[in-house]
Amino acid sequence: MVYRLQRPDCIFELKTHNIMTLTQIEYIVAVEKNGSFVTAAEKCFVTQPTLSMQIQKLEEELGMKIFDRNHHPIIATDMGKKIIEQAKKVLFERNKIDELISAQKDDLIGSLNIGIIPTVAPCIVPRTLKSFVKKFPNLDITISELTTTQIVQKLKEGDIDFGILSTPLFEKSLKESVLYHEPYVVYAAKDHKLLSKKEISPEDLNPDEIWSLGDEHCMRFQIINLCGKQKFVGARNTFNYNSGSLLSLVRMVDINGGFTILPELSLSEFPEGLMDQVRYFKDPQPVREISLVTNKYFTKNKMAIAFTESVLSNIPDKMKAKNKKRTILQIH
Repeated sequence: MVYRLQRPDCIFELKTHNIMTLTQIEYIVAVEKNGSFVTAAEKCFVTQPTLSMQIQKLEEELGMKIFDRNHHPIIATDMGKKIIEQAKKVLFERNKIDELISAQKDDLIGSLNIGIIPTVAPCIVPRTLKSFVKKFPNLDITISELTTTQIVQKLKEGDIDFGILSTPLFEKSLKESVLYHEPYVVYAAKDHKLLSKKEISPEDLNPDEIWSLGDEHCMRFQIINLCGKQKFVGARNTFNYNSGSLLSLVRMVDINGGFTILPELSLSEFPEGLMDQVRYFKDPQPVREISLVTNKYFTKNKMAIAFTESVLSNIPDKMKAKNKKRTILQIH
């Protein structure tokens, strides 16, 4: 847009840009996130021509291209990346306003999208969800069981609000808030020699006899660290079964012998008879650290606090209390 200011002796021209709208900001962030104008339009609930027109209008006003349309999937130009990074900050600040308004209300209203790793979800979701939904009936909640890799990716892309998973992750762009430390236990076949001991040491574990989760689960790598990487790599199993279910591991032990390692909270659903096949580790107990993880743009603090309180109300005090005699198994 050009404004002309006239004086008797000269004419001044003043060029100015239109104001970038929040809608345009949302559109460019959506395209960068999805790598496609079509998919971005679907996510924003508008037609593809509408979204493309708004982005093209913005590029014309700025006098530069935000996206390289010759690349598939669509990627941002060098300057476009800088513009989109600032756009994300704008949306973050906009969401903070919504959070401030929500904080003044007694009830939580809106949506909450949570990702939880499969080895944690069955232990906390049924009990937590019941009390949480009862307390906040107007909150739309979606909980998905996802692997650690999937949760980290979705947090970075803004597809979920927060994740509950094993930490530390060593991801600088994510924030971790520790919820509890959960001990690991050994579950062995009825005739296994491990059951002759009252407590187990990592040195007692023979990797040749262990049933473990698949590579996509972070717990597998924690167990490898517990058993010792060299011992685990050198294991001489003639049959490998990488499960995605803790219950499947228990069944494999019962039928085929050997042992598996389980998080303690999974024992809550065990029949009393099976507890005779469980052994705890000697101090310092190996534990996994379970945290609520968010990205740097997270704004739904009140919802996160409320969900955290519901989770912790169903966690034994011994896991919440600080205990120096523990060894946190990290993910490598």
